[in-house]
Amino acid sequence: MRARSARFVTSAADPAGFPPPDLPEVAFAGRSNVGKSSLINALCGAANLAKTSRTPGRTRLLNWFRVAPPKGEPLHFVDLPGYGYARVPRAVRQGWRPLVEGYLRDRSALRGVVVLVDARRGPEEDERDLLAWLAELGVPARAVLTKADKLAKSKRKPAALAAQRALGLPAVPALFSAHTRDGADDVWRLLTSLVRQGPRQ
Repeated sequence: MRARSARFVTSAADPAGFPPPDLPEVAFAGRSNVGKSSLINALCGAANLAKTSRTPGRTRLLNWFRVAPPKGEPLHFVDLPGYGYARVPRAVRQGWRPLVEGYLRDRSALRGVVVLVDARRGPEEDERDLLAWLAELGVPARAVLTKADKLAKSKRKPAALAAQRALGLPAVPALFSAHTRDGADDVWRLLTSLVRQGPRQ
């Protein structure tokens, strides 16, 4: 499955630049170069909708995309700045945190966050810290293991189960490959489950 349509809406460096909260939003978070942009592009069937980069920390803004899913009403995908960049000065990274925290804490349209984990590395301290932070903020979260094609088929399900245990998640993470598009249907089901939860209380 892929989106019926998708387009870029806006980028924002502060809350004044956020678009009106008139559509449900699902945000994507993950370590630098985990494949967030590639995942968004693959789900939307557009090669360059979300800009990809080999330079860690390139995404310094919140980026909105209006997406018509395979079924159902439109929603916004929100691409959050990555984390864990060795090449980005600490002061700059710290400057992004208030922007992201404010969005996660206060955005009424936000239905949940999809945390991306490199299937080859598995979850590390950054991912555990992020999920704990989301729990503190009351933000629902799901996980997707990216670059699944880099693992032997026999190792994929064990990797997903190990990630579920390590992260303390109620659901097994979806396995996804932007290269082969394997797992796209599972990711769409995951997104649908977040949107159907409705607004946070």
